[in-house]
Amino acid sequence: MLKVVIIGSGNVAQHLIKAFQKSENVILVQAYARNPKSLYHLLDKDIVTDDYNNLAEADVYILSVSDDAITTVSEQLPFNNRFVVHTSGSASLQSLDDRNKRGVFYPLQTFSKNKEVDFNSIPICLDSETESDYKLLEGLAKSISPLTYSIDSRQRQALHIAAVFANNFTNYMYTIGDNICTENNIPFDILKPLIQETANKINTLTPAEAQTGPAKRNDISTIERHLDFIKDENQRAIYTLLTKSIQAQNG
Repeated sequence: MLKVVIIGSGNVAQHLIKAFQKSENVILVQAYARNPKSLYHLLDKDIVTDDYNNLAEADVYILSVSDDAITTVSEQLPFNNRFVVHTSGSASLQSLDDRNKRGVFYPLQTFSKNKEVDFNSIPICLDSETESDYKLLEGLAKSISPLTYSIDSRQRQALHIAAVFANNFTNYMYTIGDNICTENNIPFDILKPLIQETANKINTLTPAEAQTGPAKRNDISTIERHLDFIKDENQRAIYTLLTKSIQAQNG
């Protein structure tokens, strides 16, 4: 049984707590939170602390904190030569203090506070400084997900950027679509089957093969009508930039 301490109380930390609680191969011995009450709905009060000096002994300490806090928090840990990992997609392995053994345990998913996730379908990207530490991390990851990948710091940075395009920017496109629908008294629900089909396509096609629309067809008259209709300058700029990018991609 692997003993784990989670340091943090945000969305990722809380979802990891829930996942490890379901695992038969992990003992979540403790969690740290600046505000312990934020975890009382998940854990017994006796195993939540707000004092680094009271951290229990564990096989792995998971820092699930904001990227800009990783270095500061790792420097405040009151021990040496233990295994400390972070959950960031963009921070390097070296952002952790080198007094301890270092690693990365990065679940690639979008986490929302009140939306449950199934870790069986979540890829977990792993990195460490030694093979033995990697084997430990791999065992920990496989206790909650069958999808584990060895990803170094440069690859993880590329992956995180790709995820921003595929997830965050895509969701912002939904927001623009929702705004346009709202402004014209159209229910956004009408677009949901289209959104779902677009997502489903890339299970059988590459994204490039799945591309459709007036930019892909170089349908200039439709593009011009759209630009005449759009009054918001920011939306016009985004539409124009994306159209040009798709046209360039397709020659």
